Amino acid sequence: MHDLFNYNRRKSSEIHVGDCPMGGDNPVRVQSMATKPTTDTEGCVEQARRIINAGGEYVRFTTQGTREAENMKNIHDRLREEGLTTPLVADVHFNPHVAEVAARYCEKVRINPGNYVDPARTFKHLEYTDEEYAQELKKIEDTLLPLLSICRDHGTALRIGVNHGSLSDRIMSRYGDTPEGIVESCMEFLRLCKREQFDNVVISIKASNTVVMVRSVRLLAHQMEKEGMAYPLHLGVTEAGEGEDGRIKSAVGIGALLADGMGDTIRVSLSEDPECEIPVARHLVEHIAKREGHPAIEAQPFKGFNYLNPERRKTNDLHVIGSNHVPVVITTANENGTFTGTMKPDFILPGTVPLFQPDEMGEIDHSNHSLKFLIVEYGKRREEYLECLRKHPEVVVVSVSHHQNPVGEHRALAHELMTQGLGNPMVVRLSYAYGKAQKELLQLEAAADMGPLLMDGLVDGLWITNKGDITNDILAETAFAILQAARLRMSKTEYISCPGCGRTLYDLQDTIAKVKKATQHLKGLKIGIMGCIVNGPGEMADADYGYVGAGPGKVSIYRRKQCIEKNVPESQAVEKLLELINKDRQPTT
Repeated sequence: MHDLFNYNRRKSSEIHVGDCPMGGDNPVRVQSMATKPTTDTEGCVEQARRIINAGGEYVRFTTQGTREAENMKNIHDRLREEGLTTPLVADVHFNPHVAEVAARYCEKVRINPGNYVDPARTFKHLEYTDEEYAQELKKIEDTLLPLLSICRDHGTALRIGVNHGSLSDRIMSRYGDTPEGIVESCMEFLRLCKREQFDNVVISIKASNTVVMVRSVRLLAHQMEKEGMAYPLHLGVTEAGEGEDGRIKSAVGIGALLADGMGDTIRVSLSEDPECEIPVARHLVEHIAKREGHPAIEAQPFKGFNYLNPERRKTNDLHVIGSNHVPVVITTANENGTFTGTMKPDFILPGTVPLFQPDEMGEIDHSNHSLKFLIVEYGKRREEYLECLRKHPEVVVVSVSHHQNPVGEHRALAHELMTQGLGNPMVVRLSYAYGKAQKELLQLEAAADMGPLLMDGLVDGLWITNKGDITNDILAETAFAILQAARLRMSKTEYISCPGCGRTLYDLQDTIAKVKKATQHLKGLKIGIMGCIVNGPGEMADADYGYVGAGPGKVSIYRRKQCIEKNVPESQAVEKLLELINKDRQPTT
């Protein structure tokens, strides 16, 4: 297991993507994807220009057919005439021949193992003998090797991009809907690349569920290391959505992996104009990179901790905190000790529950409160705080850090508590210094800082503080959004919406606004809004309801992964979606 407490970049192999190499000692690259139809040369060039001007280092385009793949040459030539040498990437689903065409005109081609050879997913359970399964793997070999040959001849990089929402029926039938199945879908292709000594490969595993995404990428890195591979990783949370929620959700998933040194390129998938993704991605990369070369954190992992499949730390049940309770949200009291926000936190501190500073530990013995909070900084007054926690199981630890790598210290304290057999719940207090105009930066950093701690199951609560004029209600709302993004506490409707691309069959941003207006009162529901069928039905399995583009002006309505109504006119689709939800919510007699 890698060092949980000290930040170091994962050692990956370098690959060549045009004149912008990735992996190795190169910085983490940021990228985005055009949303214009790839047959629209002028529109694609203009959009690519905006992405590049925003700082994008790769630009991806959907190439759903040969016509789109061939037009990549015109887009490529136009950009080069303008002196823009940013590498271009073709995104291919369903048609191997399209990838072979695109590989001649682009610096990188992305293929999806879930639908590159296997047929489109139908959610049917298939039975294979070992011999039949081996024959299916031979089909992959026969289809992939010609593409590797073309890529080798043209110096084209290959991205093997697995999406949780488009795993094949074959993989699902043998491995189930598991991180193990997601990883095996990728490894089938990587083993052929290794055998053929084709090393110009980058891998991505994406999901709209941050827990699935993080666990799958961790397992992939582990499996690659076991098999002698060090290919670079492309990170992203697919269908993250838009606005604050989309940014927070992306930061939780991507941040959890960047914090552990994983990631050689990232894409933040927002249902917005593609250039809006670049500054978000750039800030995440820069925020985590500040930890490089930090003073060492001396700590030992708890022997019972499983990084690849972590379970929530076992803690004492103290009223509404610890044990099986959802993680709590704490906020700082206003000057009058009240809170005026719409999403009320579980605790306002200081308040009716006592909060003890490190130098006040001796006073805990004289407190009659059944619940107490104690601020602890890892390693500072260690023997004193360990003894105090042994004597007082009713004390909740508030972990604070002033270290260059605060995630490492918060982790170290949690592992120390587990090793010492202490069940005191642990709240993490994050501290920032931002003004209102920088609210997005605070939200990104808080989500990225909490990502690994939440994914590891170490946290019983979150308290965000700020030296600036961002109000306490906004800080509390941010905390609730972070916990929801980590799938730990649902406090509002969640929208799983794709970022759009040339395959999108309707005005995505306008549609999201309409769906949100009609459904935002449905607290706790997950609603998917998908532009096309590539990942739509698959991601519906993670949503309660889905709105999926089926054709020009047509929408299909889903309940989870089951299509309930096909080809609904777009003008009626939101109403039909709401009718289905309301029907399901009616009590049965």
